[in-house]
Amino acid sequence: MADRFDHPALRTRMERVQARHRELREALEDPQVASLPKRLQALGQEEAKLRPVVELYELWVAADSAVQEAEAMRREETLGEMQVYLEEEAREQGRQRDQLAARLQELLVPANRDAERDAVLEVRAGTGGDEAALFAADLLRMYLRYAERRGWTVDVVDQSATEGGGIKEVVAEVRGPGAYERLQFESGVHRVQRVPRTESQGRIHTSAASVVVLPEADDVEVELREEDLKVDVYRSTGPGGQSVNTTDSAVRITHLPSGLVVTCQDEKSQHKNKAKALRVLRARLFERLQAERDAELRVTRQSMVRSGDRSEKVRTYNFPEARLTDHRIDLKLHQLARILEGDLDPVVEPLLAAERARRLGEDHLPSPDRPGDGAA
Repeated sequence: MADRFDHPALRTRMERVQARHRELREALEDPQVASLPKRLQALGQEEAKLRPVVELYELWVAADSAVQEAEAMRREETLGEMQVYLEEEAREQGRQRDQLAARLQELLVPANRDAERDAVLEVRAGTGGDEAALFAADLLRMYLRYAERRGWTVDVVDQSATEGGGIKEVVAEVRGPGAYERLQFESGVHRVQRVPRTESQGRIHTSAASVVVLPEADDVEVELREEDLKVDVYRSTGPGGQSVNTTDSAVRITHLPSGLVVTCQDEKSQHKNKAKALRVLRARLFERLQAERDAELRVTRQSMVRSGDRSEKVRTYNFPEARLTDHRIDLKLHQLARILEGDLDPVVEPLLAAERARRLGEDHLPSPDRPGDGAA
């Protein structure tokens, strides 16, 4: 039975949490601390934060001991019937141990500061002409199906379609628990290998589409000043009902300091289109601020999951072999049809696991001898 709590950084982190928790317990029993209400409150809050982690680890230690004991008894047992029973007992204890280890890892890995945010999803056709536009439409459909499976809501902000049913580009807001956390790995160039509908000789073509996923920013994080915005209104084009080409409902916002431009014509209301466009603009500016903040870090280390270079090919969809390959973690899945129908979790889960493993190597825990610092 595999031990999922075997990462050296994870064990080191747990040892430091235990050490800090012991210090806090001792400090809370100190009469001098009891005479300092603010100090007592701060230490009590920190101890309460670490206590569930320590208790969970104690449960894991007990489960791990039970696994080893059951396996040792099975090796010593000579009766076949008892061996079968002990083997099943070891498997059950192992499952409990692995579940506890997974929960511990979630608690100990440094939190992704953007994980709980909603997301702005952008899909654009790349090289490949009409086939690239059709592939972009397939990707959008995959994300819409995935959002439906997870109970998220998707609100299209702007969309440019082609006559053949493809998509030149689309911008959408995705809202719901875990939206950015689970979609963040989609950013990059997606490549498709298949026979296009228009190919009469059955030749396989390679086309591409690019995907960008941004964490949606809060108003307080990105300040948009009216004097920095140029707002243009114009008549919507394409499908949209009777109001299309009859009212100036579409909105184009230019952020003058950065040169960023966002358009929205999905709603019949100019006010709603402007609100959507501002949210997308805020997300793009937020990403730019993050990029500047993390530039030095990205130069010194290469992420195993998510690169800041959007031109990097991240995934290939091979139709003749019904195979999806994620090149960042060398993941190969021969279930392409299911994935394109929105069953993305078999791709997302390994990427999340790889990201957690990477973050384990980034030691953000304070030293236990620094009073008042949190550790989990």
